[in-house]
Amino acid sequence: MADAEFLLPPLPENACLGVIAPASPPREGTLELVVPMIERLGFRAKVFPGCAGPTFLDYLAASDERRLADLHEALADPTVDAVIGLRGGYGCTRLLDRIDRAVLRRFPKPLIGYSDLTALLALRQQLGLSGWHAPMPASDWHKGEGGWADAETLAKRLRSGLRVGDELGPALAPHPLNRGRSAVRGLLSGGNLSVLVALMGTPFMPDLSGAVLFLEDVAEDPYQVDRLLCQLRLAGAFDELAGVLLGSFTDGESPDAVLENYFGDLGIPVLAGWPSGHTSPNLPLPIGIAVTLDPVERTLRV
Repeated sequence: MADAEFLLPPLPENACLGVIAPASPPREGTLELVVPMIERLGFRAKVFPGCAGPTFLDYLAASDERRLADLHEALADPTVDAVIGLRGGYGCTRLLDRIDRAVLRRFPKPLIGYSDLTALLALRQQLGLSGWHAPMPASDWHKGEGGWADAETLAKRLRSGLRVGDELGPALAPHPLNRGRSAVRGLLSGGNLSVLVALMGTPFMPDLSGAVLFLEDVAEDPYQVDRLLCQLRLAGAFDELAGVLLGSFTDGESPDAVLENYFGDLGIPVLAGWPSGHTSPNLPLPIGIAVTLDPVERTLRV
């Protein structure tokens, strides 16, 4: 089938994943697992130098210069078919104003990651490029059967590519936060709530007009989720949304009451309980691709 029929083309046979660490360093004992896991999935791996440090400021995988160079080099490397983040944490926003947009445009190969990589996905979206909000090897894949199942789901999606009409997951169970009686279409945007809010007031905040806004987060209690959503609301981020897709909010008290307070009367479709975020299952989502959200059928389709 011709590549033109794909919104995101499938990776070639025996594809190479370039592994970069644009945010925090790998936790002890995880880096050495990455290449065997990638090879177990049937891909080849090329690990870029910043993954091994030395760390910078204790919480960054390497210096800004090294992490930036790894990103540029992985994208430009002709042997690399897709670029995947090692893990999240913090650090991508430090790179945004120094990333060479010409490199991103010239080498629009898939970028895979989530959490702190929400910032990189947002920049790519501004350039009309999509990317996979998906689990990463040193933060997710090694975490038992669930983590490995997520890795296999991602690998299957990378091999199949993405075409119009593809469903992005199974129909969800009913959820009390769901709203709306008709399907809506919009560009899938967002990702990690905390990172998205950190982009407010910068040139890197994505345009959410007509978007389907996806949100997830981890270790944020209800009052913290409230503060983050309040900032988005005050900035007008909700004014022209087409719909809202709510993923997992884990490792804290449930923020469902807060989410209902902000989105329950917004007057747009809401689909809640989507299995993506800092949990398992963590289904891959194509940020920057137009999707149809159906709150009645409880489905999300390209």
